[in-house]
Amino acid sequence: MSPRLINPAKDCEESLESLVVKDLTQIDPVALRTLATAVRVGTFEAAARELHVTPSAVSQRIKALETRVGRVLVHRTKPLEATDAGHVLVRLAAQTEMLEREAYAELVDDPDDETEAGAPWTSVPLAVNSDAMFDWFVEALVSVRERHRVTFDILREDQSRTTERLRRGEVMAAITSDPRPVPGCKVERLGVMRYLAVGNPAYVAEHLPEGPTTAALGRAPMVAFDRDDTLQHDFLRKVTRRHLAPPTTLIPSVHQFDHAVHRGLGWGMLMDSEVRDHLDSGRLVEIVPGRHVDVPLYWQRWRLESPVMVDLTAAVTEQARAWLGR
Repeated sequence: MSPRLINPAKDCEESLESLVVKDLTQIDPVALRTLATAVRVGTFEAAARELHVTPSAVSQRIKALETRVGRVLVHRTKPLEATDAGHVLVRLAAQTEMLEREAYAELVDDPDDETEAGAPWTSVPLAVNSDAMFDWFVEALVSVRERHRVTFDILREDQSRTTERLRRGEVMAAITSDPRPVPGCKVERLGVMRYLAVGNPAYVAEHLPEGPTTAALGRAPMVAFDRDDTLQHDFLRKVTRRHLAPPTTLIPSVHQFDHAVHRGLGWGMLMDSEVRDHLDSGRLVEIVPGRHVDVPLYWQRWRLESPVMVDLTAAVTEQARAWLGR
C-alpha cells in the first residue's frame, strides 16, 4: 500500500478551519519541523542544538511561519508552549514526517538494504493506560513490528487523560475512555475493562469486620496507582453515594499494585480477568460483593491512512477484543 499524500484541509478539517491561510500547501516544511522540534524540546536554544542552526534562525523560522498562517503559534515561555493553532501544525509536522519516512521505505529497491544505512525507522508516539500495557497492548506492537520498520514511544497515562495528549499533537494514537473524537481523529470502540474492589481476607476481617459500611470504607486503607487514578474513588462514590477520602498509598506499578493488594496494604480495584482465580481460591475477596466498575476503552488515532497506522489499528482492535471480550 502506498502512503497517500497528506491533505491538510481534509485531515485536520475541524482544527485548521480557524487558521487564516492563503494556501496551506505552501507552508515551509523546514519551518514546520522547526516548530515541532522547539515545542518538543522546550526552548529555542535546545531546538537550535538539535537542528544544528542558531537560536536566532529557529526564532526567525517560527516567526515567518506565524506570519504565514496569521496566528501566534507558541507562547514564549520556558518551556515553550504551543497555542491551539500551534498544536495543529505540530500534529501536521509529525504526520508529514511519518508519511515521508514510509514513502522512503517503499522506495528502497533492495529489501536487503533495510539496515541502519537503508530505510529510516518510523517512530510512533502513543498514549496508553498501564493496565492495557501490562495485559495485551505489547502483543499488538509486536505484530506491527514484524511487518514494519517502526519503533514506539509509549507515554503511560490514565485512560481518562490520554485525549489531551492527542489534542496537543504529542501522540499519534491513544487508548482512552472518552468516545468523543479529538478534532482530526477517528475513534473505534475496543471493549470494556471490568474492575473489582478486592482485598485479602485478613485485611477485610481487620478493616471491614461489620461489612462495607460507609464509615468503615472511609477509614479502610486503600491503594491507588497514582494521583490521576480515580478508579477507587469512583467505586466508593458508586456504592456509598458519598465523597470519601480514606488513607491512600500510591503505587505506580501494575505488578507492585497487585502485590500490595494481595499482601494487605490496602484494598484496590483489580481487573476481573486477573483476580478471578484468586477469588475462587479464597486468596482475595470482594469488599463489596457483586459490585464492579466497567471502564469502556476506545482507540483514537489521527485520520492518517498510512500503512503503519492502518496495521497498528487492526492489531490493537484484534488484541483488545480478544482480551476484553465485552
